[in-house]
Amino acid sequence: MKSNSTRLFFIDAMRAWAILMMLQGHFIDGLLDPVFRDRNNLVFDTWLYFRGITAPVFFTVSGFIFTYLLIRVPQKGLENPRVKKGIRRGLQLLLIGYLLRMNLFGLLNGEIYDSFYLVDVLHCIGLSILGVIGIYLFSIKRKPWLFPALMLGVTILLFLFEPFYKTWSFGFLPDALANYFTKSNGSVFTIIPWLGYATIGGFLSILFTRYKNSKYLYPVAISSAIAIGSVLIFYSSDAFLELHRTTGIQLFADIFFNNYLFIRLGDVFLVFAVFMILRKFMNNATVLKIGASTLSIYVIHFIVLYGSFTGLGLYRFLNHSLNPTLVISGAIAFMVLCTYLALAYNKREQEIKDNISLIFEWAKIQTAEAYDLAKPVLKELGMRAKLFLSRVFAFVKN
Repeated sequence: MKSNSTRLFFIDAMRAWAILMMLQGHFIDGLLDPVFRDRNNLVFDTWLYFRGITAPVFFTVSGFIFTYLLIRVPQKGLENPRVKKGIRRGLQLLLIGYLLRMNLFGLLNGEIYDSFYLVDVLHCIGLSILGVIGIYLFSIKRKPWLFPALMLGVTILLFLFEPFYKTWSFGFLPDALANYFTKSNGSVFTIIPWLGYATIGGFLSILFTRYKNSKYLYPVAISSAIAIGSVLIFYSSDAFLELHRTTGIQLFADIFFNNYLFIRLGDVFLVFAVFMILRKFMNNATVLKIGASTLSIYVIHFIVLYGSFTGLGLYRFLNHSLNPTLVISGAIAFMVLCTYLALAYNKREQEIKDNISLIFEWAKIQTAEAYDLAKPVLKELGMRAKLFLSRVFAFVKN
């Protein structure tokens, strides 16, 4: 790939890899029998480690792509068309996130289950996009260095102070809002600290945009990613322990004992390095289509696996019941099925939307026609009801 290309194919390939790893991760984690979850088993332990890489990569790539598109256009601030599109996209992801947790049977009974208010990946990515837009609008017309500095600063602050704010219950907020900040009610993800991966992705995209025409872009980016990733994985914990011993600040010790954020960030840098090294092989049409269809794939996998709307998903019937052979073969089939359905949907997306619009238009016309037919009857009933009430009031008065 040429360094001045406006399309970063390796990013699309990373996003495709991340969504496929998310599918198999959710499938295996949800359906594998607990008896086979042995951390002393090298295969399972390796799978578990790589499963933990998926979400950080997905959030980072999402922040990278959105920021890359945001700053690529010449307009600044509110004049930037990507701002409006981003706000619409962020709100759309929030809406879809809630819809996927809706249970129609509960609604028919006049009840909204507590799980509806839990926060998941789509909620956090939607809010992350809105957060990046907020940082952009605040900083873009000030100093040119302020936007990338704030993006990097948000990541560092969120990751550094995670041991501090993760103990907060946020009990002063309604549960629906508290779920964005605490896992105590059952949320899978929270906006803090996960926004930090999106902002570091945005920071990296700014660097790529500024140096996109440099012939040394990829050699420097690859070597830097390997170096930074290795330091974060192998040395960041010891560095925080040494900071604690030197300063006596308990926060650094708390990070040392649960240093997953910085280590996972190191994993993200190494994944970036691998995909940049292999970037010349990342322009396969199918891979790029998968990378561009992550939302459709995610929605379909959620419906099939967790039973959105009906509760009748694979998780309900096969929850923690499969052996390794069945769960691995099932995960492969599950990835193929969800990807095929998503690509098929995207191919006919406009046709499907047009048909849905026609159905709603037909329903609207039928409703209007039914109202017009019923209007004289309703008018007659109204007059009779009015006459009846006047007689009742007259009788009571006398």
